[in-house]
Amino acid sequence: MSEQESQFLLILFGGIFFAFLMSVFVVAMVFIHRQRQVQNRQKLDQIRVEHEKTLLNVENEIQQETLTHIGRELHDNIGQLLSLAKLNLHSQKPEKQAEGKEYINQIIKEVRALSKTLNLDWVESISLDEFIQQQLEKIKSTGYCETSLSSDGSFLELKKDQKLVLIRVIQESLNNAIKHAHPELIIIQISSNQAFRKIEIIDDGAGFDITQQTSGSGMFNLKKRMETINGSFNLTSVVGKGTHITLELPF
Repeated sequence: MSEQESQFLLILFGGIFFAFLMSVFVVAMVFIHRQRQVQNRQKLDQIRVEHEKTLLNVENEIQQETLTHIGRELHDNIGQLLSLAKLNLHSQKPEKQAEGKEYINQIIKEVRALSKTLNLDWVESISLDEFIQQQLEKIKSTGYCETSLSSDGSFLELKKDQKLVLIRVIQESLNNAIKHAHPELIIIQISSNQAFRKIEIIDDGAGFDITQQTSGSGMFNLKKRMETINGSFNLTSVVGKGTHITLELPF
C-alpha cells in the first residue's frame, strides 16, 4: 500500500470517527434538551398545582369566614328581628301590627343580602377599594380604633385570583392587628408607580420582634400566597411603635 493510499485511508477513517463523535454529541444534546423539557414541564405542573391549591385554600377560608358571618347575623340580627316581629304581630294594637309587618320586610331584605354572600360571586361584584373600605368601617364601628383609607384606584382592575389572594391577605393582616397590636389607628394606603401597585397596611400598635418569626408563622404563609400571584409581602415592625405591611403587585 502506497503512502498516499495510507494517508487517504487515515483521513477517511478520521472523518468517519469525527462524524461518529459529532453524531454522539448531537444525540446527547437532544437527549439532554428533552430531559430538561420534561423537568421544566414537571416544574410548571407543580407550580400550577400549588397555585390552584393555594386559591382553593383561599376560597375555602373566605367561604368559612362568610359562613361564620352569616351565622352571627342569623343569631344576633335576624333572630332579634324575628322576635320583635312576633311580639308586635301578636299585639292587638293596629300600630304594633303595622310595626311587626315592617320588621318582616326588614327581615326579608336582610335574608336576601345574606344569601348573596353564600358563594364567592360577591368577589367579582366588589372592587378591592370597596372591600377594604367595608372592612375598615366594620372595625371603626365597633369603637375598637380609628381607621383611614387613601387610594389612587390602581387596584380597581384585578383578575379574580389576584383579588381573592389580596382579600385574604388583607383580612389576615387586619385580624392580626386587631388581635395582637391593639392599635389606636389603622391606615391603609394604596398607590402605584410605573412598575408596581402597592398596598400599605400601617398600625400604631404594640409591634413585635420580627426576628422571632419562624418559617411556619402566619406571616410566612401570607408571603407565599402573594408569590402565587407574582406579588410580594414585606413586613417591618418595632416593639412599641407599630407594624408596617407592604403588598406589591406588578402591572
